[in-house]
Amino acid sequence: MTLDKRPTRISHRTLSGIAVIACLAVGLVACGEDSSDQPTTTTATSGEPTTTTTTTLPPYESPLGDVIGEALVAGRFTTLAGLLVEADLVQALRADGPFTVFAPTDDAFATVPADTLDAVFADRDLLTAVLTYHVIAGEAITMADLMAMDEGAKLTTLQGATLTVTHEGDIVLIDGNAIVVGDVPATNGTIHVIGGVLVPA
Repeated sequence: MTLDKRPTRISHRTLSGIAVIACLAVGLVACGEDSSDQPTTTTATSGEPTTTTTTTLPPYESPLGDVIGEALVAGRFTTLAGLLVEADLVQALRADGPFTVFAPTDDAFATVPADTLDAVFADRDLLTAVLTYHVIAGEAITMADLMAMDEGAKLTTLQGATLTVTHEGDIVLIDGNAIVVGDVPATNGTIHVIGGVLVPA
């Protein structure tokens, strides 16, 4: 199985779930923004049907969505969203929280070996463990908080295991994965975008 075939593992139920929560998320943010608040986009005009791709994170202004809604509005987390639907974790992460979510981008998931991703899809308990390993419950941890932590500090995840915080100058790493965009606000927590997928031991 190649990386190009992995999206076929997401079921029709998953795609429907993504579509529903994406519509809710986009509707929530759109009601508080005008056209000047929209993200920069690029449009393909090669004779094929026109497609638009978000090239920047959208502005995070009131009214904010929850961590699920904000991640979907960003447009870079469709794989993560699909896995959350498969694991029935969407409603749990729309609760009051607060939550800190370390969110891998679609590009990060594309670097995961095919056999590893197959194993995650095939095992519901493993899927849940991987996803909840990206979530800290009970606190919204900011970049300032992370920068102030001691080298090697531990964060206890919703999965139960711990993440290790390290620093390389002004860069914060979570289990060796750099935070590439930090402090994305949500109504029930904070999202930090990371460049890799966190896998519990």
